[in-house]
Amino acid sequence: MTVANTVPTQADLDAPGQAALERIRARNPGADPRGLLPDVNPARLPRHVAIIMDGNGRWATARGFPREFGHRNGAATVRAVVRHAGRLGVEAITLYSFSLENWKRPAAEVEALMQLCRVYLEGEERELVSEGIRFRVIGRRDGLPAPVVEAIERVERATAANTRATLCLAINYGSRDEIVGAARRLAGEVAAGALTPAQITESVLAERLDTAGLPDPDLLIRTAGEMRLSNFLLWQVSYAEIVVTPTLWPDFRAADLDAAIREYASRTRRYGAVDEASHA
Repeated sequence: MTVANTVPTQADLDAPGQAALERIRARNPGADPRGLLPDVNPARLPRHVAIIMDGNGRWATARGFPREFGHRNGAATVRAVVRHAGRLGVEAITLYSFSLENWKRPAAEVEALMQLCRVYLEGEERELVSEGIRFRVIGRRDGLPAPVVEAIERVERATAANTRATLCLAINYGSRDEIVGAARRLAGEVAAGALTPAQITESVLAERLDTAGLPDPDLLIRTAGEMRLSNFLLWQVSYAEIVVTPTLWPDFRAADLDAAIREYASRTRRYGAVDEASHA
């Protein structure tokens, strides 16, 4: 008996889906969104996913370990999620790694986080290069330990020419601080006569943000059930769809990312209009 092949093909897609799939494969030939998420039209996939990674400390405490143990396991989750996002064809993923407010945590925990950041970058550099993933960091570099800054800059240089996807880490980052910095840069340009106040538009301000060159996030995921933005990408997520999961970050898996994307794909993004067609 011959079993029919039920794997969806490009011919099964509507015109927007075919165009999206072609765009994804042109940028990242290794991506297989149809094989991994056959029930989601590629046109409904988010280009940019932002994640607030929460719950590392609670995950460790519940198991009788120090909080640093949770952060180490969270780093392993980062590796798996970034790899899976790339296979889905996600263009960019931004992870909230360390906020400006996190300096208030116990000194031992902060020191462990900084060391983990350096070790993670050193361990991931080769794979990021081989996978064609560009690496970048947003946030203040002043105040970070010199070895961490050196590791960041080394990996950024090594991956600068990569185009398949972008991994962006928010380290020593706060969105209000980022917006203030953009305002200061614009004020300096106006004072220097390079720009007039009337020339300052949303797009002009966005070009002065740390995320310049990246599309705004389509999907924002927060783990551990928390229901707040925590000063993360406040400007950029203005129209992002938000998915909150009770799963603690170390337990977050590829299936959880798939579920969040399915939820995102099921929604209608109106941008203040009636529907997406009106926006278009």
